[in-house]
Amino acid sequence: MSQRTRVAVIFGGRSSEHQISCVSAGSVMRALDPEKYEVVPIGITREGRWVLESADTGRLTMSNGVFPEVNPDNDVVLFTPDPSATHLVIQSAVPEILNHVDVAFPVLHGPWGEDGTVQGLLELAGIPYVGSGVFTSAVAMDKAHLKAMMRANNIPVGRYEVITDSQWRNHQDGALDRIANLGLPLFVKPCRAGSSVGITKVKTYAGLVAAIEFAREHDPKVIVEASIENAREVECGVLGSAEGTRASVCAEIIVREGHEFYDFEAKYVDSSVDLVVPADLSDEVSDRVRKLAIQAFDAIDGEGLSRVDVFVAGDDILINEINTMPGFTAVSMFPRMWSHSGVDYPELVDTLIQDALRRGTGLR
Repeated sequence: MSQRTRVAVIFGGRSSEHQISCVSAGSVMRALDPEKYEVVPIGITREGRWVLESADTGRLTMSNGVFPEVNPDNDVVLFTPDPSATHLVIQSAVPEILNHVDVAFPVLHGPWGEDGTVQGLLELAGIPYVGSGVFTSAVAMDKAHLKAMMRANNIPVGRYEVITDSQWRNHQDGALDRIANLGLPLFVKPCRAGSSVGITKVKTYAGLVAAIEFAREHDPKVIVEASIENAREVECGVLGSAEGTRASVCAEIIVREGHEFYDFEAKYVDSSVDLVVPADLSDEVSDRVRKLAIQAFDAIDGEGLSRVDVFVAGDDILINEINTMPGFTAVSMFPRMWSHSGVDYPELVDTLIQDALRRGTGLR
């Protein structure tokens, strides 16, 4: 019998998306073929400690509205950036050295995980990993830099303004004047967060400062976007491989009454949205979205996977965000779009791991 591939599934992390990452990781671990893969579950606590987690995937599910978290009491994993030592050391009463890791699947969402930081560590360690590299991960995580790159590649985005920490603390009046040029309503967002955390829809200028301060609780850098009213929120999954870049069918998010937008509660708590897969779009519009998604993915040198979110407003299609590690439960939009495109969940996970092994690490 051939030796199984050892996969380090890394999840949790220091970001506000810690719990969503745990749920995604549980789904990935359940999908891995035990005859082909040996799983090494590695959790990152909210404080940033790396620990050897339980292989019990049942613990990594949301139950009765309660999300799972990484257990900080587990044995610490010592992860070295030395490419000549791809083994892991478990720091317990009796230190234990695990065999080398063949590939990593960092199922991490948000800062300190999806933003190039962990990707950089894996590059230094010489361990292949699922998903985009350091630069692409960092750019996609920062909404301001992503939009600037889209503009540089003639890819349409909505109007926006960026407020840095220094500008807000030292030139608040000037920042507010710039924002006023966008008109109302507005969306105020942390620049480097996900899962709709810290976002406010602002309908009057009286609520603008409070919305900015709320966003700054999650990120000192804030982006303010002109709302694209009555736009349809459409998503498209992208896979990059040796055979080239391909796009899935499109999906649409329809928010029902009770929510101004697709916020955290609508996404994960009260099921107040309709996730339509495939989206009810004309063939012409669907083709345009898929082509634009591939164009955006290639523009930032995407690798492995991304979910590209767009607004469809009349004849206009605008890039909203690119998620280099989207929600990855079996019912998340990215896997669902690929399932409707002929790639089921276990095959999708396997495809991503095999692509990571093919690419390896280093300049490419």
